[in-house]
Amino acid sequence: MTELNYALDTFYFLICGVLVMWMAAGFAMLEAGLVRSKNTAEILTKNIVLFAIACTMYLLVGYFIMYSSDAGGILPNLGFLVGSENTVDAVLNGGDDAPYYSARADFFFQVVFVATAMSIVSGAVAERMKLWAFLAFAVIMTGFIYPVSGYWTWGGGWLSEIGFSDYAGSGIVHMAGAAAALAGVLVLGPRKGKYGKNGAIYAIPGANMPLATLGTFILWMGWFGFNGGSELKVSDVASANNMAQVLLNTNAAAAGGVIAALVLAKIWFRKADLTMALNGAIAGLVSITADPLSPTGLGATIIGAIGGLLVVVSIVALDKLKIDDPVGALSAHGVVGIWGVMAVPLNNGDASFGVQLIGIIGIFAWVFIASLIVWLVIKAIMGVRVSEEEEYEGVDLAECGLEAYPEFTVGSNK
Repeated sequence: MTELNYALDTFYFLICGVLVMWMAAGFAMLEAGLVRSKNTAEILTKNIVLFAIACTMYLLVGYFIMYSSDAGGILPNLGFLVGSENTVDAVLNGGDDAPYYSARADFFFQVVFVATAMSIVSGAVAERMKLWAFLAFAVIMTGFIYPVSGYWTWGGGWLSEIGFSDYAGSGIVHMAGAAAALAGVLVLGPRKGKYGKNGAIYAIPGANMPLATLGTFILWMGWFGFNGGSELKVSDVASANNMAQVLLNTNAAAAGGVIAALVLAKIWFRKADLTMALNGAIAGLVSITADPLSPTGLGATIIGAIGGLLVVVSIVALDKLKIDDPVGALSAHGVVGIWGVMAVPLNNGDASFGVQLIGIIGIFAWVFIASLIVWLVIKAIMGVRVSEEEEYEGVDLAECGLEAYPEFTVGSNK
């Protein structure tokens, strides 16, 4: 039975990892839909290359930093590669300490989380950042910045020791990605034409709402692996029931986020704003990610709905502060990620608001400050922003030498 359980839990873990990997396609489609057509090829390039960089850097150093360091520590150990696989003897004769899934399955599940955090950055800095500056940052973010705060929490570091609770990563993944994105946005500045004099804000609509909607549905689906896989096993009755509850709550929270965001948009803007509904879905998912197990289905719906309300308010507020985020990533993943972490003690008696707040401050401060330093170094070495002319013409031509929709270009071959 031990061998069967090990095989089942390994297979479950790998399939959940595949679902999370599919979220990379969701981010790519969502971001491609919410940028202008002249910037589509570049954002797609960023999304596929960042995934490759995340996989490589986490293999080389990131996984070791996150999971091979001393319990309760702050500074991680440095090393390379992912270590050895579990032996047959350790699995069959390890007793209570026997691993219940493959070490390689654990790496695969964790590496797709790293890529998710980096994907959050790409949308926030869209339409005006140099491609190679972004990819240079991806190397440091996925190889070093994310793994350090990941060590503090899931890797057994100091935040884990004081009782910080984040089941699947509202703070560890989503807020961290948003913190890195915020640092980049502040260094980069807003898109040309986004803000005018006397506080004027000009909408810059995305090119493809069907694509953005498809991306959101893909993310919604992938989130079942994101949260469901974080149960870590499924081979006993309690774990199987837990996973089912996690998936129920994940779905319920997303639904609550859509409804709340759409209703608030209708009341506030007098229109049923699709982009707000899409961000509402993501906000609901981010909200429940910190604890998708403890709430009831109705409780999860309410948690997601609050996230849906917050994302609308935050998007408007950041625009008034002239913080330009083309896809709403800072709001959906950052602001709502904070809400998700702080909502954990509402249903989980083992968590406390004080420790959760310490965790938020610790993760945000590390990722934001480290990212800001890296962005500034990259700016000094190679620059981070395309020229004004390149931004006007579109970064597709400037950075990639091709267009995503060439048949729509004036003067193109028909």
